[in-house]
Amino acid sequence: MDNVTKTYRTGDVEVWALRGVDLTLERGEMAVLLGPSGSGKSTLLNIMGGLDRASSGRVRCADHELTAFSERQLTQFRRDHIGFVFQFYNLIPSLTAYENVALVTEIAANPMDPGEALEMVGLKDRMDHFPAQLSGGEQQRVAIARAIVKRPDVLLCDEPTGALDSKTGVLVLEVLCRVNAEFNTTMGIITHNAAIRQIAHRVFSFRDGRIEESSTNAVRLPPSAVSW
Repeated sequence: MDNVTKTYRTGDVEVWALRGVDLTLERGEMAVLLGPSGSGKSTLLNIMGGLDRASSGRVRCADHELTAFSERQLTQFRRDHIGFVFQFYNLIPSLTAYENVALVTEIAANPMDPGEALEMVGLKDRMDHFPAQLSGGEQQRVAIARAIVKRPDVLLCDEPTGALDSKTGVLVLEVLCRVNAEFNTTMGIITHNAAIRQIAHRVFSFRDGRIEESSTNAVRLPPSAVSW
């Protein structure tokens, strides 16, 4: 991302969500984006993933120039290259865990088997359960399985542990670290929880639509060593 801005207009009022952000993530890197509510983190993630467009600046993923894409091209890009994990799971309640994950395989070019994805997140024995029969942590792991089943190049996570207690949150972080390590998936994780920064390769701190600070972890902690 080069000098990316995002503005919204409400009547005569112009709101700046991003103010000239420069950000580069390397292949296979796990980045944690920290900051208070309203600092621009989710806007940034949405632009990175092709869900939203920058008002100005340049956004590129490998050889894909997102800022030059049509809506159709953005849709194709998201389908082929990006996985999303959100705070509140967004599972379809009338479908089992297996069926929620299998939905994605119908449009993916080279998907994993849904059962394999669910086994990877530790839910081999819960595949036939509906979301209402699963705990919050289990539902979030189904959401991760759904995101990784298409083998995305980039996985973007918006507060993936925000609705979970610390013990369950650690389980979810362990799954994300495993995906990052085994698939070499580039990963961006938004959180307001500063403790999670310890699992990342790099940490970016946001405030008022800008990256205020970036740092590299010389030693990354495993999720089991993180407490909040």
